[in-house]
Amino acid sequence: MDGRDLVRAVKDIGTERGRRAWLSAWRRRRADAVGLPRRGAERARVPGLLVGTEPRPGGGVLRFARSELVVRVMAGGVVFWAWDGAGATPSYAVVGSGPEPDLRAVLEPDTGGGWRVVSERVTVAVSRHGALEVRTPGGTVLRRESPPRWWEPVPLAGEAAEGAGSAGTRPAGEAGHSGGADSGGPGAGVGEGGAVTVAGAGGGRGGGLGTASGGARWVVRSEVPADARFFGLGGRAAGPRLRDGAYRLWNTDPKGGFGPGVDPLYLTMPVQMVVADAGTHLVFHDNCWDGRVLLREGEEGVGSGQDRPGTSELRMEGGPLRCWVLVGTPARVLQGWSGLTGGAAVPPEWALGYQHARWGFGSASEVRRVVAGYASRGLALSAVHLDIDHYDGHRVFTVDEDRFPDLPGLARELREQGVRLVSIVDPAVKAGDALHAAGLTVGSGGAFVRDAGGREVRGEVWPGECAYPDFTDPAVREWWGGLYEERLGQGFSGFWHDMNEPVSFAAFGDTTLPRSARHAMDGAGGDHREGHNVYALGMARAGWEGLVRLRPQERPFLFSRSGWAGMQRYGGTWSGDVETSWEGLRASLALVLGLGLCGVPYSGPDVGGFGGSPSPELYVRWLQLGAYLPLFRTHSAIWAGRREPWEFGPEVEEQARAVMAERERLRPYFVTLAHMARRTGAPYVRPVWWGAPEDRRLRDCEDTFLLGDALLVAPVLECGADRRAVRLPRGRWYDTATGAAHEGPGQVLLDAPRGRIPVLARAGALLPVRSAAGDGVELEVWAPARGRTGGGVVVRDPGPGFGAGTVERYTSRWAGDAVVVEDEAGLAVEGVVVRGL
Repeated sequence: MDGRDLVRAVKDIGTERGRRAWLSAWRRRRADAVGLPRRGAERARVPGLLVGTEPRPGGGVLRFARSELVVRVMAGGVVFWAWDGAGATPSYAVVGSGPEPDLRAVLEPDTGGGWRVVSERVTVAVSRHGALEVRTPGGTVLRRESPPRWWEPVPLAGEAAEGAGSAGTRPAGEAGHSGGADSGGPGAGVGEGGAVTVAGAGGGRGGGLGTASGGARWVVRSEVPADARFFGLGGRAAGPRLRDGAYRLWNTDPKGGFGPGVDPLYLTMPVQMVVADAGTHLVFHDNCWDGRVLLREGEEGVGSGQDRPGTSELRMEGGPLRCWVLVGTPARVLQGWSGLTGGAAVPPEWALGYQHARWGFGSASEVRRVVAGYASRGLALSAVHLDIDHYDGHRVFTVDEDRFPDLPGLARELREQGVRLVSIVDPAVKAGDALHAAGLTVGSGGAFVRDAGGREVRGEVWPGECAYPDFTDPAVREWWGGLYEERLGQGFSGFWHDMNEPVSFAAFGDTTLPRSARHAMDGAGGDHREGHNVYALGMARAGWEGLVRLRPQERPFLFSRSGWAGMQRYGGTWSGDVETSWEGLRASLALVLGLGLCGVPYSGPDVGGFGGSPSPELYVRWLQLGAYLPLFRTHSAIWAGRREPWEFGPEVEEQARAVMAERERLRPYFVTLAHMARRTGAPYVRPVWWGAPEDRRLRDCEDTFLLGDALLVAPVLECGADRRAVRLPRGRWYDTATGAAHEGPGQVLLDAPRGRIPVLARAGALLPVRSAAGDGVELEVWAPARGRTGGGVVVRDPGPGFGAGTVERYTSRWAGDAVVVEDEAGLAVEGVVVRGL
């Protein structure tokens, strides 16, 4: 608890909710004191020397004196390794059984008494001490991971029988240490499911997890090239480039507006993308326990001086030590990641337009007033989001009939105007109400999380005292998914999941459930130390699968504040309560870029910030940024200023009209990007180094981004700026406002008056846009440089269902003094709008 939290907690004692938050915090502390194993003496362990090997398809098993390592190279050059019996599956991130081994890759001796697995795209080398290296086919080292170190609990008196063997076994989730990732020990970190054995027998998630990890913290330290840059780790306000520091892996509500200095946030995941001159790789340690990543960028020696490599140290409080590595270009890496963890859900076409949300609409008449304001002013609006104030007493799956007397009728009325209604859904269920009673009948033990003694865990949220569904239980997910029938009956077309880290108000300590709370973990059993980070992922899965059952002919629209690796399968996310400031604006872009590099392509911020009242300038600049992000939505707190464009005056209203009109014009392009994200894993919003990761200047550029392959967007992120420097990748780029051509690589200074931001189009790029009449899609091409060709792909909206859409490929080239566009058959395409001449 810092000073700000202490002052807030003391003030809260004077309110009823504040007193309940104090009680909730004490209950959580008492539950953990009783329900978590005592932390006593620990024994450090390293693998020791290599004593034997066993070839297997795609790699093999390497046995050390005190550990066992499995290494496999999969089809497509995907690398997997795991220690002490942990398997690739089951996993909350990986779909199915994972990729098949590459049968051409074999385990063979290496220099120095080590071994290696060589494949077409990557080589993995293991030293006789257990260090691993990931190398390019040419032998350049991309990543070197030192031998891991475990800290295993020494069995207490009376536990000798249970702790027999190298470190004994315990039921999954009932061994380990109760502290956080930063608590004690020279290398905090653990494995999942119990203490370590070499054989790998035992239950739990990941194969051998019942014996491989739950009682042992662990740490691994990796080195990368001196010029490398780190990205990812989920949603990080300080990104997209992750500088030196500690990054916690524990989904957290920051309790108020956040800016670049706040960490962790709502959505963390142990996924790093590392970009260096030698190549790009993504590394994923498949472990959902609490942890911490310590990053330090490298430094190249001057003259004949020695390089200092970059380092990444992962400390985990539990769970399996298993790792996936993908190597290649950024596009190839994320395509492999999409194949490993599942393709991204494609939002319905309307969800790619502008959306308006507010905590505090208060009534159906206020919703009608706001929608009419947009319509009367000619401002495009696709959806309105209702927050918890539309519930009866803040209770989920209810409606305040006094304020919203005919919600289905309101939904139909808005639908006729082309506006959808989207509902908030919180996981916490008011104790004692009808939904809670229904949940108690689910399965043999009810739907809700329980403590070590079998008692229902209660927390404090908006409705008061609440119970929490256990979304790691398949029966609970099925029950919860069926509850969306009530929401659909009320006329809602989409859903946003909130408060699902999960949150329980507390005056001090973690604002979540006790770490000792028990979860089903899909049959493996475990506690909240393991279940916390995947709680929101399970909720998203429950909602998605329920909506597909209820309306199988429609793609669901669902996005979530929290989540974990693989959440893109069920929808997207948004920034959460970003602060209303210029720093919050910058953090908004960092979050979207970082999440895209972790495989979550659909995201966006609360435009204008969640709390406070933005100045007209800040509001317009945020709106201009949001128009080029996948989720384009204003949202604000009940105490915050309004976010309707006309509330900022006539000048801002006109500027907002231009911004929203351009988003509508580009909506067919966003449809294409959504479908291509599912097919290829490429995010809509990409860092400027996406096509040239070897360009160091681009790697360090954080205030500009690519929207697909065609557009480069340079938002204004500083107060009072009317010009800004823009770094360009290689090639010719056209200013879409003036038509001026600029040559890259290099930096140019462009005008950025209040009414627009610099947006440049790549020479030769073709993209679909809404026709000037607004009744169809037309193709727009930017003239390629003389002697060069260009092109693009188009995926037209296949309708509301799950159709993949047909990919249309086009080529642009000069033919004499004209630019022509041809389809895949080589036939000229008529009616194309040519720009940049």
